[in-house]
Amino acid sequence: MTKPPRQPQTHVPSCTWRSVYLCVLPLLEETGLFVFITVLSNALHIIAQFLLRLDAPPDMEKIEERFANLNIVKRSSGTKEPTYLLGIDTSKTVQAEKENLVAVLCSNGSIRIYDKERLYILREFSVYPGLLNGVKFANSCDSIYSSCTDGTVKCWDARLASEKPIQLFKGYPSNIFISFDINCNDHVICAGTEKVDDDALLVFWDARINSQDLSTTKDPLGTYSDTHSDDVTQVCFHPNNPNMVVSGSTDGLVNVFDISVDNEEDALVTTCNSVSSVSCIGWSGKDYKQIYCMTHDEGFCWWDLNHLDTDEPITCLNIQDVREVINVKEGTLEYLIGGLYHEKMDKLFVVGGTNTGTIHLMSCTTSGLIHVTSLHGGHAATVRSFSWNTQDDSLLTGGEDAQLLLWKPGAIEKTFTKKDSMKIASSVSQRVRVHSNDSYKRRKKQ
Repeated sequence: MTKPPRQPQTHVPSCTWRSVYLCVLPLLEETGLFVFITVLSNALHIIAQFLLRLDAPPDMEKIEERFANLNIVKRSSGTKEPTYLLGIDTSKTVQAEKENLVAVLCSNGSIRIYDKERLYILREFSVYPGLLNGVKFANSCDSIYSSCTDGTVKCWDARLASEKPIQLFKGYPSNIFISFDINCNDHVICAGTEKVDDDALLVFWDARINSQDLSTTKDPLGTYSDTHSDDVTQVCFHPNNPNMVVSGSTDGLVNVFDISVDNEEDALVTTCNSVSSVSCIGWSGKDYKQIYCMTHDEGFCWWDLNHLDTDEPITCLNIQDVREVINVKEGTLEYLIGGLYHEKMDKLFVVGGTNTGTIHLMSCTTSGLIHVTSLHGGHAATVRSFSWNTQDDSLLTGGEDAQLLLWKPGAIEKTFTKKDSMKIASSVSQRVRVHSNDSYKRRKKQ
């Protein structure tokens, strides 16, 4: 292929421009325009640099400064019954942005609906004597989902005070659901079961409401039964692709599936091994082509699915025990809570804490986890859950002190009254995981 001929360019020798400049300079200095043009040139240069910075990703110092500026705006109103706050999710609809609805999973088996700005309880859903696991708003409406140990996934309307679910997704006999998620287009629900006999299942339902079917109970579409050998503790759909889902188990395996494929064997995209019981999984990276995992003994793994078809290793990071390697500027790290990929910053962040309520924010790099900042003065006990709004960088946190806190950058709390821990006795459900650093202490003594 021949290249097009180069267009002739007019070139003015530098001596010509110099001659013009030397002739005009006395006139500019005499009229004062020289100073004006110089100042204007400098100003335009500064503006250009500023605009370039707006498009550039924020550096670590700016991230640290913004997160370090997180302060408590509001604390939830007190309740008579002390409960651990195990899960938090915020509504995603346009209407909800006006009402700012927040759903909180409590250890007493209930889901509380809060007004986000006031942190006032609007209503509560309960399924006693069953126990709920996980809480998730639908993406297109104000429906709230949760899996239950009674073998169902339940759905409520957050705007209604009725205690009865509006939809019931029924599992197979002996199913005990301990994890679940709904995909990004609200069409499919997937729930993970405890292991019963030799079965640990992923169960799927069609979540769409059929106007011709007036029944509120739905049976499963089918199951995956051959890819996990123990309790399926985590299920997480891809944020943008409704067909991609990742599952984690106490068998240490993290499996990625494409559910658009007909059978389980072919649907399995890849299997990653965390070598420990999985406590948290999620998606990260550009186009969400990475997955991360946390384990019940505070390990952390990070994999890049972009390298599945290359010779490059998919493991970006594998830390057996984060507590042994992280350098926390203030105090120590005693447990991990979860992670979040921040699209604006193109950064994966990991959240951890201490048993006295301090929250640590860490940035994830291929070299390891880097401590960014710590949040003090909020909780009085272990923090169990959080929800991060990446639009305004506000943060909701809940824990074993029965408090729900709202943090915002640069905010000032009007009434600062730190509550004492409301620790629950041993009657707390067995499903609640108690963070422990006993094994860590033993290893340190060796």
